[in-house]
Amino acid sequence: MLVEILNIVAPVFIVVGAGYAAVRTGLVGVEPIDHLMKFAITFAIPCLLFRATSTIDLAAAFDWRILVAYYGAAVTGFVLVYFIATRGFKRRPGEGVAIGFAALFSNLVLLGLPISERAWGVDTMAPNFALVAVNAPICYFVGITAMEILRADGRNAADTLRVVLTAMFRNSMMIGIGLGFIVNLGGIPLPAALLAAVDLLARASLPVALFALGGVLTRYTLAKSLGEASTVATVSLLLQPALTLLIATQLELPKQTIDSIVLMAAVAPGLNAYLFASMYNRALGASASSVLLSTLLSVFSVSAWLVIL
Repeated sequence: MLVEILNIVAPVFIVVGAGYAAVRTGLVGVEPIDHLMKFAITFAIPCLLFRATSTIDLAAAFDWRILVAYYGAAVTGFVLVYFIATRGFKRRPGEGVAIGFAALFSNLVLLGLPISERAWGVDTMAPNFALVAVNAPICYFVGITAMEILRADGRNAADTLRVVLTAMFRNSMMIGIGLGFIVNLGGIPLPAALLAAVDLLARASLPVALFALGGVLTRYTLAKSLGEASTVATVSLLLQPALTLLIATQLELPKQTIDSIVLMAAVAPGLNAYLFASMYNRALGASASSVLLSTLLSVFSVSAWLVIL
């Protein structure tokens, strides 16, 4: 069992570690890492998401119970971390929202998809792609709404919403998902040569993104906000997947679907947590520390959840 789990998890984090080591040792510079990440996010991952959303059974993938189980747990974690940050660590409300957002926005694309593919196989990943498709809109809606209600300064709610909606519709991954939905719902046939080219880019997406993620993590430090980062890691890696498992079981989802969404709930916060904090200039150090610490600890937590599942 242990060897099997390691064979699933280890390759993903070895690639992340290789990227981290390459930048730390100077073998690869910061600028090439940025270009690799830009290639992955702008071209390769959108192709992966396009192929997934253009072919999945939408009715089965977007079962309301999946969304309730996953986002019910995620929003609960967000609220809990907010109260711990503001009451326990005496953070201002806006900072509490930024720290809570780290618990809300899991790294579904760069960690959730490759680990799930290795664990369960690509044919079982319709629920995973469904979560990826709605993750940014739901999380940003929750985060922005909370921030605008609780903070008393800065950009007003209407302006912020306009900026974020514009950014989301310009986001290459959202474009890939949207085009996939259009092809799926419209039953549009695509040339074999085009599909082959898209598949080539899609196959490159996750390895390149994982290597680049390791390089990006070299910019973060755990020197500050270790308490807040530990709170986010505990909630993200332990509480949220446990709560997702509980809700999904109560809603009587199929075992295979439960396994998929619980594993997605168990991965570390994504880089969007830091981008959200940057957008509002709130708790940048805590957000960066949360991403780094949770990513390091998820090597062990994801392995533990695979054993449980």
